[in-house]
Amino acid sequence: MQVLKHIWLFIRTNLWIIPLALLLAWGLIRFLDPAPPRHLVMTTGSETGAYHGFAQRLAERLEHQGLSLELRPSKGSMENLQRLVADNPDVQIGMVQGGTAGLLDSAQRSRLQALAALYHEPLWLFQRTGESVDTLADLNALRLGVGAEGSGTWAVVKALFAEAGQQERFGSLNQGLWQPLDSQSAASALLAGELDAAFLVLPADHPLISRLVADPELELADFAQAEALAARLPYLRQLHIPMGLLDIAGNLPPSSASVLSPVATLVVNEAFHPALATLILQESREILREGTLLDAPDAFPAATPLDLPLSNEADYYHRNGVPMLQRYLPFWIASLVDRYVVLLIPFIAIMIPLFRSMGPLYRWRIRARVFRWYGQLRRIDRLIQNDQIQNQRDEELANLHQLEDDLTRVDVPLSYAHELYTLHLHVRYMISRLESIPTDE
Repeated sequence: MQVLKHIWLFIRTNLWIIPLALLLAWGLIRFLDPAPPRHLVMTTGSETGAYHGFAQRLAERLEHQGLSLELRPSKGSMENLQRLVADNPDVQIGMVQGGTAGLLDSAQRSRLQALAALYHEPLWLFQRTGESVDTLADLNALRLGVGAEGSGTWAVVKALFAEAGQQERFGSLNQGLWQPLDSQSAASALLAGELDAAFLVLPADHPLISRLVADPELELADFAQAEALAARLPYLRQLHIPMGLLDIAGNLPPSSASVLSPVATLVVNEAFHPALATLILQESREILREGTLLDAPDAFPAATPLDLPLSNEADYYHRNGVPMLQRYLPFWIASLVDRYVVLLIPFIAIMIPLFRSMGPLYRWRIRARVFRWYGQLRRIDRLIQNDQIQNQRDEELANLHQLEDDLTRVDVPLSYAHELYTLHLHVRYMISRLESIPTDE
């Protein structure tokens, strides 16, 4: 029973720590990142295009992981970028062609980060047979399709000619030989003989590429400056297109060629919850695992080439793979544990010294039951020293006898009993001193 009383005293002494711990926990949770959302909106591209097709496959896989991915078709990379950098964006993630982010101003670019390069999108240059285009300068006098203004093709081609000092040509399109045509229009113009050459950014298995490479009046240009331009523009890669790659039976193309290639890129804005990066990248890896004609198996998603900085979470994934917890736990559980581990570390760091103070506070509380009587003894001692005790001797003596009786009812743990008995001795000593003082009678 005595033990229970002292346990209850210990608890009462340290009750202050409960509201303090709750306040501390509330403060940490208040400033901790919120839990990842279960719904994302992604801006893709044309509903018949490769971007939208990839996004549909990603949405199906994420649905099995408990994340709903809503798809918003668009006209292409530039519209996707404008949606992502809007003041109050209603999308959090999008598909963007490498190089197009350079068309944004620095303030807009600072609001975007990349998760990964997904796959190559070759910049094909088709020419009429016999034109012998080897360098950018060879295109100056030709009727050339440079991509629809503001499109991904247009952005990359403009960057190429900027390296050659001919960027001003893009300020007078529609007034000369160069025409701002989309891929479908440029392909039709080439097949009809209305263009001498055209740039197109399309996947290798796109039907338009198959039509153009099969036309005997057209040929795929072997771009001699591809390696040099890829060295100057880090978001581009030089790709080698071997003879027969696009059609083994027809041996198309009939000879090898070098082309430049941007990459399809996953881009996120400030509204994207960073914890979802790993989940999206892991599911993207499963989609791209088998590779394509141009991409080796397991080559993507990759950290390069990109024209936007990687998010911290994406950078960790590309360097180290899936975080440890997510290798053994479902994503949502691992995410929850990870968030609260971050919360627990500072909580423990602050609470340890507070818990250490519980013992001293309890000891002070127990000793206070004993030590508070010493004030009375010291007061009497000073009266004796100052020869002021004569008039109060009997009264103080009666008080000390009462104190002796009170001390018999003071309850302390056994570990503090010596302090109580020491007080008994000191009270008896002071009684003896008072009794030895003669009265005035």
